[in-house]
Formats: sequence, C-alpha cells, structure tokens
Amino acid sequence: MKKPSSKIRQEIAKLQEQLKTAETREAERIGRIAVRAGLGDIEIDETALQAAFEDLAKRFHAGKPSAIGRKGADQSGAGRGQPETIATGPASGRLDEA
Repeated sequence: MKKPSSKIRQEIAKLQEQLKTAETREAERIGRIAVRAGLGDIEIDETALQAAFEDLAKRFHAGKPSAIGRKGADQSGAGRGQPETIATGPASGRLDEA
C-alpha cells in the first residue's frame, strides 16, 4: 500500500527536524573542541578555516587514526606517547597564513 503524499511530507518534516538537532549537537561539540584548542582566538577568514577543516576531515576519513587525543583510545599501537608530526610552511595549509 502506498503512502499518501501528506504522510510523506510529515515524515520529511520530522526527519528535517532530527537533522537540524543532530547538526546543532555536532556543531556544538566541534565548537567546544575548537575553542579548547585555541581556534576561537585566531583571526582567520571563514573560507580558509572551512578549507582547513575539510583537509582535516579528509585525513580522518582516509583511514588515519581517529582516536588521537581521546580518553580510552587504543594504546596498543607503536609510537605510543609520540605526538603526530604536523607539517608547517607554505605547503602545509597553515591557518595563520590567510
């Protein structure tokens, strides 16, 4: 049995509200982390900051360790306690160059 379009619209509205709530929760979480990391104090164009976040997201979506800095993260890997090397300079996409 097919659903009437009014029922589908109601479901879409409900899902849109759920999406809005989830996005707000995610934004608040990322915002808190960014502020703790000192990003709230830097002067940077939003476009450059978004590009930097997109680069960061690509790193983690590409299979890089996603548990860096998390409590209870897997401690069995080699290099435990060693900070990750972060490139600097013109090719690194540093945030302070915008």
